[in-house]
Amino acid sequence: MSDQELHELTQVRLQKVNELRSKGIEPYGGRFDRTKFAREIKDEFESLEGKEVRVAGRLMAKRGHGKAGFANLQDPSGNIQLYFKSDDLGEQYELYEKCDIGDIVGIEGRVFRTKRGEISVAVDRMVYLAKSLNPLPEKWHGLKDVELRYRQRYLDLIVNPHVREVFIKRSKIIRSMRRYLDDHGFLEVETPMMQPIPGGATARPFITHHNALNMDLYLRIAPELYLKRLLVGGLEKVYEINRNFRNEGISTKHNPEFTMVEIYQAYADYEVMMELSENLIYHVVMEVLGTPVVEYQGVKLDFTPPWERITMLDAIKEYSGIDLATVADDQEARSLARELGLEMDGNATRGEIINAIFEEKVEPHLIQPTFIYGYPVEISPLAKRNRDNPQLTDRFEIFAMNRELGNAFSELNDPIDQRKRFEMQMAKRSRGDSEAHMMDEDYLNALSYGMPSAGGLGIGIDRLVMLLTDSPSIRDVILFPTLRPLRD
Repeated sequence: MSDQELHELTQVRLQKVNELRSKGIEPYGGRFDRTKFAREIKDEFESLEGKEVRVAGRLMAKRGHGKAGFANLQDPSGNIQLYFKSDDLGEQYELYEKCDIGDIVGIEGRVFRTKRGEISVAVDRMVYLAKSLNPLPEKWHGLKDVELRYRQRYLDLIVNPHVREVFIKRSKIIRSMRRYLDDHGFLEVETPMMQPIPGGATARPFITHHNALNMDLYLRIAPELYLKRLLVGGLEKVYEINRNFRNEGISTKHNPEFTMVEIYQAYADYEVMMELSENLIYHVVMEVLGTPVVEYQGVKLDFTPPWERITMLDAIKEYSGIDLATVADDQEARSLARELGLEMDGNATRGEIINAIFEEKVEPHLIQPTFIYGYPVEISPLAKRNRDNPQLTDRFEIFAMNRELGNAFSELNDPIDQRKRFEMQMAKRSRGDSEAHMMDEDYLNALSYGMPSAGGLGIGIDRLVMLLTDSPSIRDVILFPTLRPLRD
């Protein structure tokens, strides 16, 4: 539809608004007490047949037959057919004639079944609740519309029922997760979204400014350091479901604003977090979908515990044949990276190169839910070192469909070691790494009062919802994703 055609249709509808008001009819009504949803009428037809109901929703189709007409009304539960008869409605029939697809109306009428067997509502009275000035799009699917769908999510939700189902399912996933954690003794808390020092992850933050205090603040990249302060304060099992913000690129797997659940448990470790991870996600999958086997983009994933567990070094050896356990230092690791054709910074450490090789050689093969553990200390500034191999940490990440779903570790609670890790990160920042962790003296001060040994876990809600709703892009599961602005 051209802009000119759209403008002309809008003008016709504006004229209808004026005509209605000239007759004392308000096209933007107020309260309407609905008694039944469309789905309820169909499910309870035997007891409702011949009885009065009040329904409300948006008109999605309209067709007339002389002195009678039909329309389809859509509400959150589905669709119901409406039957308008001029002999029964009198002057009210004129309201039906002035209706347009997209109008929101309230209906009083009797439940019946048509000769063709369709359960319907015979209209006795109709009221306008909101006149739609813009026509709904006639065709709203296919790749050509994908950007418009994200930009105008309100239209996407109106005309694509499967999109509504995705977001209903997203809410059920979060509710199920929250219920599981509450039932297992975890306390839901809230920590600052604006922080004087961004911590808890290696990422570039968004910066804002507080005028009254004349100070820069950062939108948080993670709630981790504040949640661990709560462990110091004696709250032993805490979690938070909320937004994080990272000033990074946009892709099918990344959005600058995203949702995570972070969970911390005192006197636990990364192995306890492994069990919690698989049991929590299994519970969510079973409660929301009713089966542990999920099909994603034609691939069946089985979330039944226990999931596969393999160390990062063993996984690299299995999928590439490279034994990185024999690589002794940074220089030898850099030489190996050059042989493999990996572009690495000249100051890249052994641990950073191990991680780069893992991403290149292993991640594409991690389809079924898998725990990868034993991450290098250089890329794990907040995780406790492994006692048997101090070059590694007691850290794992969850993978499925070759993407990371979660990150967890035994929490580093030694303030002296933590200061050294921060100093290593600050050295990286001085060499130009804007994603390296900042020094956080208050967090170190909190650790100096004693934080119990603990396990911590973060799971990306958006990526989990992608898997459980068979959605190929993260923008399919975020109601209003970040998009590049339109240009004239």
